Amino acid sequence: MTNSPDNPGAGDTPPAASLVIDGKEIKLDVHRPTIGPDVVDVSKLYKETRHFTYDPGFTSTANCSSKITYIDGDKGVLLYRGYPIEQLAESSRFMEVCYLLLNGELPSSDEFADFDNTIRHHTMVHEQMNRFFTGFRRDAHPMAIMCGSVGALSAFYHDSTDITDPKQRVIASHRIISKMPTLAAMAYKYHVGQPFIYPRNDLDYSSNFLRMLFKVPTASYKVNQVLSRAMDRIFILHADHEQNASTSTVRLAGSSGANPFACVAAGIASLWGPSHGGANEAALKMLEEIGTVDRVPEYVARAKDKSDAYRLMGFGHRVYKNYDPRARVMQQTAHEVFDALGVRETPLLKVAMELERIALGDDYFIEKKLYPNIDFYSGITLRAMGIPTSMFTVLFAVARTVGWIAQWKEMMEDPEQKIGRPRQLYIGAPKRDYVPIGERS
Repeated sequence: MTNSPDNPGAGDTPPAASLVIDGKEIKLDVHRPTIGPDVVDVSKLYKETRHFTYDPGFTSTANCSSKITYIDGDKGVLLYRGYPIEQLAESSRFMEVCYLLLNGELPSSDEFADFDNTIRHHTMVHEQMNRFFTGFRRDAHPMAIMCGSVGALSAFYHDSTDITDPKQRVIASHRIISKMPTLAAMAYKYHVGQPFIYPRNDLDYSSNFLRMLFKVPTASYKVNQVLSRAMDRIFILHADHEQNASTSTVRLAGSSGANPFACVAAGIASLWGPSHGGANEAALKMLEEIGTVDRVPEYVARAKDKSDAYRLMGFGHRVYKNYDPRARVMQQTAHEVFDALGVRETPLLKVAMELERIALGDDYFIEKKLYPNIDFYSGITLRAMGIPTSMFTVLFAVARTVGWIAQWKEMMEDPEQKIGRPRQLYIGAPKRDYVPIGERS
């Protein structure tokens, strides 16, 4: 195979790969990305060889081509449409990032104003959805409510479910992005037994969300701008992350022709899993289990002990084998929130800061590349902001919605798109004949 990941444009010879199966040599095309490793095209492998590839978890398989997000886990790089996540989190706002992910380029002033105005004026949900919420038990988990309510949007806004109509696809995209924080806040209010708070068109996306979460009719509420900026950064950092489990779920559901509301509901269901969207909640539970700073060495020793199954949550990452670039931004944001709220001296945060100090300086963590990840910092930050753990994954869903929609939109416009149909390595019983029940031994 000829390739050059560090210089994909080098050479005039098209890259190719050879595969020998049962003595027969098969030529496979190799696709060169803008950046990153070359990709061997095995789409014709079964037709030519009657063989499948086997890749549990799809860790070495590209299920699509995409222009949206790029990750280099070894170098700790995350790009949205080519822009480093650190630059966007520092200088941009979530609505601008939404526009970028959806449209491929940063907006002009007029384009941004038009887009921002559209999102602000789609935040209300149909009034009949209030009664829809009352169908859930009073103690229903907010993520369970989100799965149902987002999927139900297609029943209330069926005038934008024709996926073959480009105009309807745009309207549905705007509706989902704008209504997600409203539904998330409604799920929270229903969960805690408080009345719903309507959105306000004069507030920005993150400030509006915080107000809908925390305002009660009996008191005035003024949005803390430090917290609003922190929430905006959290949304930016979680907006997209390439072909993760929930995004792949959205694409797979969308490949069948399902409407975007149903696809996002499927993504929410996938995100709910503790190995995906629940990681920051697990990190917070770990800090609560440790309890006090004097117990930190005990848990660090357990994490280092190969005979102990205990693992520190919020350290290391499936993709990043370097410092998660989102974690650096989240670390800074966490400290800004702690300072604004004056909560640095709480036992939980003292434990977190001691763990952070050890992880960044201990040879074991450095050699194993077990750096604090975004989930470590986001969990303690959200807790400091007064957001309960039951809402952590809901916030993740609000942020990731734009990524899901951008990926869905890209897939719908891809001429190579076809219904997803993974194959399998069958290891069950071979063909056998049915035996009547009376004749079985």
